[in-house]
Amino acid sequence: MCKFAQKHTEKRLFFCFYLFFSYLCNENETYFMEHIQFTAIVLMVLLTLKLLMLPKRAVSNWAASRSRGVMTVGMVLLLLQFALQYALKLRAMGVTQAVMLNLFFFIPASWMFSLSVLYLQRRGHITLLDKFVGLLTWAVVTALILGASFIDKRPLLSDTPEKRMAEIIGSGFFAIMECYYLWRQLTNLRGMRVALLNYFDRDMSGVLRWMQVSSILIATMAVMVPLLIFFSSFWLAPFSVVMFAGIFYFVDSYCSFLLSTSFAKMQEAEQNEEAIEEYLAETEEGAVESLSEEAMLRVERAVERWIDRGGHLKSGMKLPAAAEDMQLPRYLLSAWLKQWGRRYNDWLTMLRIEEAKHVLEKHPDWNNEAVALHCGFTDRSYFQKKFKERTGYSPAEYLSLKEK
Repeated sequence: MCKFAQKHTEKRLFFCFYLFFSYLCNENETYFMEHIQFTAIVLMVLLTLKLLMLPKRAVSNWAASRSRGVMTVGMVLLLLQFALQYALKLRAMGVTQAVMLNLFFFIPASWMFSLSVLYLQRRGHITLLDKFVGLLTWAVVTALILGASFIDKRPLLSDTPEKRMAEIIGSGFFAIMECYYLWRQLTNLRGMRVALLNYFDRDMSGVLRWMQVSSILIATMAVMVPLLIFFSSFWLAPFSVVMFAGIFYFVDSYCSFLLSTSFAKMQEAEQNEEAIEEYLAETEEGAVESLSEEAMLRVERAVERWIDRGGHLKSGMKLPAAAEDMQLPRYLLSAWLKQWGRRYNDWLTMLRIEEAKHVLEKHPDWNNEAVALHCGFTDRSYFQKKFKERTGYSPAEYLSLKEK
């Protein structure tokens, strides 16, 4: 009975694969594209509802509220694009008509997605150039297509060499816009990571990883959509799956980020970084390189006393808490770290690794979890990772070398 069931299951699987590839390869491409477009409509509706149903606590911050608003507009634009493609059956008319609608809607939608990330990164304060690059790109591409329609004296939804050339040029402008926004997002991301390193005693870069992945995904997919329609419909099926998965990942990660405490932590770190810069600019010790010897000596003595008391071994020691424990202004501690070219997280990790070396030699019977907790690390795996990075050996390998 089992063999019979297995045999028929294999036949069903083979038949499903056969149908899938027949959809890709047969002449009834329109039928298959309609299924893709309908799936996209359903997905966009669900994701838009998810954005709209975020609880008030997630968007109580002005930057988060503005970011959620522009992202919702982007999702609605994508929804309209797929709905029009499905209702008007533009793919059946030809490649030119489908690409035209893609450019009309994908450019502003991608612009909105980029702005939503920038609003989070810049805490709601973005430049005029960031705001209007997308609008300018959309206006140029629209003017190109309308100009081509005026030149060829044919209806807008017609397939002509002039319109095809205008769309190719427009796709180029679209790619330039995406490169600009990707550059801006990745640049801001580096600054955010630095702020986190200067504030927290542990690696917090993981809370921002979704932002980097999403920025690259959205930029790549936005540029690939018109190109794939231009060249081949065979690849549209697998690309559609990747695109839908990418959009879902972007929106789902975005919502999870707002619902978690990560957004508040990010803002806390960035505000601290800005306050430090303002302090350095306003005081006589404004230039980091010009910290007086007296100030340097004051910090070094406070740091030595703090280390002797084991202050660096307390878990969850943010920079303000460490400065308070040292009885120092946090700005002075930060200026001292900057003068030596150190990041707070890296400096504290170095101190803890040195302590871990002593603990391993003194207590070889301790397991890694006990050593990690004693030295202030959040968990065993993070301790092992940092120990390997700093020494080139795992804790066990380091202990074996010392015992030889």
